[in-house]
Amino acid sequence: MIQHRRESRSLPATPAVQARGAAHHAWYSVALRAARRFPAVSRPLALTIATRESALALWQAEHIRARLVAHHPGLHVELLGMTTEGDRRLDSSLAKIGGKGLFVKELENALADGRADIAVHSMKDVPMHLPAGFTLAAITAREDPRDAFLSIHYRALAELPAGARLGTSSLRRESQVRARYPQLQVQPLRGNVNTRLRKLEAGEYDAIILAAAGLKRLGLAAHITAILGPDDSLPAPGQGALGIECRSERADLLELLRPLDDPSTAWCVRAERAVSRALGGSCVVPLGAYAEPLGAYAEPLVAYAEPLGAYAEPLGAYAEPLGACAAPGPGPVRLRAFVASPDGARVARAELTVARSTDNPEATGQQLADRLVAAGAREILAALPDH
Repeated sequence: MIQHRRESRSLPATPAVQARGAAHHAWYSVALRAARRFPAVSRPLALTIATRESALALWQAEHIRARLVAHHPGLHVELLGMTTEGDRRLDSSLAKIGGKGLFVKELENALADGRADIAVHSMKDVPMHLPAGFTLAAITAREDPRDAFLSIHYRALAELPAGARLGTSSLRRESQVRARYPQLQVQPLRGNVNTRLRKLEAGEYDAIILAAAGLKRLGLAAHITAILGPDDSLPAPGQGALGIECRSERADLLELLRPLDDPSTAWCVRAERAVSRALGGSCVVPLGAYAEPLGAYAEPLVAYAEPLGAYAEPLGAYAEPLGACAAPGPGPVRLRAFVASPDGARVARAELTVARSTDNPEATGQQLADRLVAAGAREILAALPDH
């Protein structure tokens, strides 16, 4: 038996054997070079999350901490709470004081100087261009991306009488409301979620519009009077999704955060952000972009029950949409976007439907941006005072 094995190895190799040997040698050489170039990444034993100190931001950071610990048992995660410039300056609209980047910059400074390892953001607050050396390591599964209408005395936007005061901090929402309901008084609304609810309950506004995702995450969905579908209020790019930012060179963190990334949501958010980036989107640009996996959002079975009295907790307060955040898989995605003047007098709209499995999201976003330009978006943007 031993003699036979020796003799077998001494026999001339057939062409097929030679080909397999050459292929194996080539694969081994490539693998060896890759191992030398990209050595094994060690997992960090502890990390710090930079976060704003609002209730919603802390909820988001705690959510990411819990998911990290679940995926990586034994990992120690701390939070570094910070008050950003955007949190301090509540006397002016975001468009006038520098945009939503004010919520992000100081967290990035903490990453740069080593006080924190990662930062958790609402994706709709993340500027379209990240500073050099930073990257979005993960975009998590999306919550409800829609806007929510809240009012004590009125059940829908269409019920608000002429002159009613509607509060919103968003030029995107304001332009869409003014386009459909020019008789309303749209007034600025700043502060965290609970502050805005208190202002509504104090009678400073007849109604307000907030992101549905934030209300649901904080357990405040019962305050929602009606959900505004994309046809009524097209969401902001990235609305409802969380992004995790870190330094680009932190290969250990990129690997650690990989399980938290949701490919379906990430594809949609990247397409939406590409639309905004191509048109110079920011807080001073009334722009919406929303990639909707077809069939992902069905209307709620019980949208909102009739309130009892002036303002009571709705019966069956909030029924989840069927398939609320279902992953789209390789099926089609409908991407819609608009650009408007702040008063809603001029609006450019465009949309397209693509197969998510075959189209690059950035290329899809650029294609839709080109359609918006053809529909008059450049002329609208050129007329904006700060664009």
